[in-house]
Amino acid sequence: MTETSKHKWDIPATEESPLEGGFRADLQITTDRGGPTYGEMIEQVRTFMGKVRYACPTHELADEIIEDLRKLNAKLDTMLVDEWTSPSGTRIDLPSRGNITLPPYEVRDGGPDGVEAEVRFGDFHLGGNGVAHGGHVAVVFDDLGGMAAALKVGGVARTAYLTVNYRSLTPLNTPLTLKTWVETHDGRKLFVKGTLHEGDRLCAELDALFIQLKPGQA
Repeated sequence: MTETSKHKWDIPATEESPLEGGFRADLQITTDRGGPTYGEMIEQVRTFMGKVRYACPTHELADEIIEDLRKLNAKLDTMLVDEWTSPSGTRIDLPSRGNITLPPYEVRDGGPDGVEAEVRFGDFHLGGNGVAHGGHVAVVFDDLGGMAAALKVGGVARTAYLTVNYRSLTPLNTPLTLKTWVETHDGRKLFVKGTLHEGDRLCAELDALFIQLKPGQA
């Protein structure tokens, strides 16, 4: 973290900002933040990361790209905001809500009974032998498992444990169906199950526990 980002934009929540489990309860969801081409910017970054995963640049090209990235980072330094007002993670009109840290997915259906989404792992998510890294599978299970828990209780829940059973290889650049749902709801405990399929083939299963947070709990 640079001194600029640390002191000028990383603004913690205060007593004047209502909290819900460490998240501001008055967080405004908007599709305007970041502008109309924010989604295309995110996709270009995803494409770049995928190319970096496979590229073997010359020394000269690496130096050129480093200089270009420094310039781009300097431009973004002038637009940094705190996490509560960043469009990343709140742009519900974009894959994965515009969150660059997640594999891109689009929610087909979601409610108290669970979530169904289409996810596609790209070149950046390569683990080896042309298939997705298991860690990236776990990341998207964690996000959509938490979504299922939140929709069940109408509030924030955090992961207590998360187990992924890998049943077969998860392909890259292929539309996959991911489902998560609350199997058991016991007080603040939400036991979540999930599946990841390529067509009829089961790629992975989720077994997780999420805890509903109390007001003000981080």
